[in-house]
Amino acid sequence: MASRVVPQHLRALAWHAGAGRFAATQALGVAAASGAPLQQNLHPRLWRALCAAAAEAAAERQSPVEEADEEPTAAYVHLPFCKRKCSYCDFPVIAVGRDLAQAPHVQDNMQRYVEMVVQEIAASRRLNWQPLQSVFFGGGTPSLIPPSLLEQLLVALDRQFGLAAGAEVSIEADPGTFDAARLRAYLGMGVTRVSVGVQALQDELLALCGRAHDVADALRAVEAVHAAGVPSWSLDLMSGLPQLTEEMWGRSLEQALDAGPHHISTYDLQVEEHTPFARRYSPGEAPLPSDESAAAMYRQASAVLRGAGLEHYEVSNFALPGHRCRHNMVYWEGRPFYGLGLGSASYLQGRRFSRPKRLNAYRTWLQGYTADAAAQGPQVAGAWLPRESADDKLLDTVMLRLRLADGLDLCQLAAQHPQGGEAGELLRAALAPHIARGWVIARGGGEGGEREGSAGSSSSTSGGGTADGRGSIEWVRLADPDGFIVSNDIISDCFAALDVTSAGEA
Repeated sequence: MASRVVPQHLRALAWHAGAGRFAATQALGVAAASGAPLQQNLHPRLWRALCAAAAEAAAERQSPVEEADEEPTAAYVHLPFCKRKCSYCDFPVIAVGRDLAQAPHVQDNMQRYVEMVVQEIAASRRLNWQPLQSVFFGGGTPSLIPPSLLEQLLVALDRQFGLAAGAEVSIEADPGTFDAARLRAYLGMGVTRVSVGVQALQDELLALCGRAHDVADALRAVEAVHAAGVPSWSLDLMSGLPQLTEEMWGRSLEQALDAGPHHISTYDLQVEEHTPFARRYSPGEAPLPSDESAAAMYRQASAVLRGAGLEHYEVSNFALPGHRCRHNMVYWEGRPFYGLGLGSASYLQGRRFSRPKRLNAYRTWLQGYTADAAAQGPQVAGAWLPRESADDKLLDTVMLRLRLADGLDLCQLAAQHPQGGEAGELLRAALAPHIARGWVIARGGGEGGEREGSAGSSSSTSGGGTADGRGSIEWVRLADPDGFIVSNDIISDCFAALDVTSAGEA
């Protein structure tokens, strides 16, 4: 888009307190609605600058090409404090000790950290016209944060970005860090969803993982959630833990259902580099479950939880109707979001940016960020980075959509990508053998419905499709559970096929 020739100092004045084109457009809209003689009260050059800024905003918002500039509807806020760092964790956290969360020096550190995040919020440009639809407080253990500090963050978010009535506001909470009174305080300030990090329901496994709670703490946490009347809550479990057996896992799933959550996440252990687990264990080797046992546990979870009425809507997530995590759907659908705080990632204007993971480095970065905002107006973190390429966006879309039960719409993909038609054909070819094995479910454009093959047989066809699973296929999803189990292999095959496009263009 060609830039308008408007003096920078006038543009800065027109962008009210550096709030950008959003504020310029809002000012014009308010003036028009109220009949206030705004033009008469401004210098003509300032009036023209204001109009030019608002025109740019309208043009960019209406442009069908700048798809990466879809406005963000979600914000992730990282709260790094936890009692102790778990043996498998590679997240940026600040361990405060098992019994020191209420110590004055720890509370002071929490206050200073929250003040830094509030500064980052205030220095960030508002890119959303509509108020935020979801906020997620992750960590760390956000439930260690006193309610008064959480309220400061919510007020800052609402002031800068707006917070919609009915927005989903989630907080991660570990057993042993909250009671019903604290949860009621969170609910009173707008929290609508709590994610309880139980992870295991065996004391010996919790000790091996370095968790700061035991099973008794987990049970008390469930009681507190019910006593507080949390309207939507999730219980997290981990499979693949050392010494975990299929029998133990089955009991954990039943106990999780007995707790009555609206949502259950079942994450398979990933042995991350530079963690205590990486020094002790190798994936697939005892005392970790074998690959076959890990797959059996995944099938168990799918059968037990779906049998109890939960929808298996994402590889690792199950929900009762109406209780999908709306915030996480933003990630999986590839939509933009704000990221705030230590180590957090954002996806804005087609750019992915991660903040420093160490506190001193984050503090230094924030000083530069706020200084730029003071001199130039509110900033977009990572604005200097190149935009995500069309090919990268294509690969992201394929990977993320195939993690969802909603699947991948190949026609929509073709419409959104410059080489979408060719990419769709390459994907159909790559997925054909997986359709034949029954790992991928496909739907065509004719009158027939979904179809899936079975091991050793060709898939049925509909709408003029061919026996190899190609033809008129318009939509695909991974079969539950076997397609989800081999999702990495299927997605890798898709990526390999799409490399042909890149190679052809090189």
